[in-house]
Amino acid sequence: MYFDKLNTIVIKIGSSLIIDEKKKIRSKWLDSFVKDIQGFKKAGKRIIIVSSGAIALGCKKLNLDKKNLKIDKSQAVASIGQIELMNLLKKNFSKKKMDISQILITLEDTEVRRRAINARRTLDNLFDIGFIPVVNENDSIATSEIKYGDNDRLASRVAQISNADCLILLSDVGGLYNKNPKVHKDAKLIKEVKKIDENVFKIANKTTGEYGSGGMLTKIEAAKICGLAGCKMVISSGLILNPLKHINLSKECTWFLPEISKLDARKKWIASSVSPKGELMIDNGAIIALKKGKSLLAAGIKNIKGNFDKGDHIKIVDEKNFELGRGLSSFSSEEISKIKGQHSDKINKILGYKTKSEVVHKDDMVGFNCLLYTSPSPRDVEECRMPSSA
Repeated sequence: MYFDKLNTIVIKIGSSLIIDEKKKIRSKWLDSFVKDIQGFKKAGKRIIIVSSGAIALGCKKLNLDKKNLKIDKSQAVASIGQIELMNLLKKNFSKKKMDISQILITLEDTEVRRRAINARRTLDNLFDIGFIPVVNENDSIATSEIKYGDNDRLASRVAQISNADCLILLSDVGGLYNKNPKVHKDAKLIKEVKKIDENVFKIANKTTGEYGSGGMLTKIEAAKICGLAGCKMVISSGLILNPLKHINLSKECTWFLPEISKLDARKKWIASSVSPKGELMIDNGAIIALKKGKSLLAAGIKNIKGNFDKGDHIKIVDEKNFELGRGLSSFSSEEISKIKGQHSDKINKILGYKTKSEVVHKDDMVGFNCLLYTSPSPRDVEECRMPSSA
């Protein structure tokens, strides 16, 4: 059985699984889903549910059309719908004598290390007293600038923070296909993905916006975050009854296997950032230095994008805009724009005050594939490059 050796499992369910196109609650589906969770609980699993539905249920109560809502109105609707959602879930879980709790999260709650640690402690304490956490983005206060935008990425970040073994994305399709199955009858299901490379992103880009409320690209992004955190991920159909039992009994789903790495919790958090504030383009000399386990110095920086402060998440890319890794910047974007390409012994003079020489310290940096967190490899630099999803 797929879940036998898994301890902590995050399950993401979308609005369309809870409420249908006619704004009716999918009661039979919800009952079967809760039964599946009950089976997991009896097997000793720690379960976290990431659920959409607040805005949809708010619209149902107020008889509004979700498509025509502006963001300020949707925030008010979400605050109303959140009560409807939790009452609905509480009612169904109580029938099976299970207790749930509510955690509302914004993007900043996971991007700021201190807040992420606090979230992890809350989850652990809820597990200890036998409650099932239900996590949702705090749509009532989140603006477009500080929103995840989709619950696929939110779920992957929750999986990383909770050190989960597996993330289950219940979707409106059975998994990742080589082409859109709703258009092409000969579309084939990809049952296992061991490495998220350029080909996987190409497939996702072809299907973006064609199926899945968040689009397949966001699901690949979620798998990428999970992989760097050492967490498995599976995409499976959520439109059938007992969707979790279906995964165990059927092979009609796509499993994403995690990358093998020895990252500690802090570096997993750095690697899994979903909203880097900026980007540093580096030359090949810097790439070679990073591959040897060195910190990133100003001399190797060719260009800078974005406005960010000291301590913010940033991307590290090469001159072809391939993403090499992520890190925490030791300087603001304004400072880096002044010192880029300069030797370290000139930094204090240029800035007019004493500071450290590393723009991104090696302890604050995580590289994708063979860069940075692994020992030096004889493989060519080209093999270390990860295509950016941007």
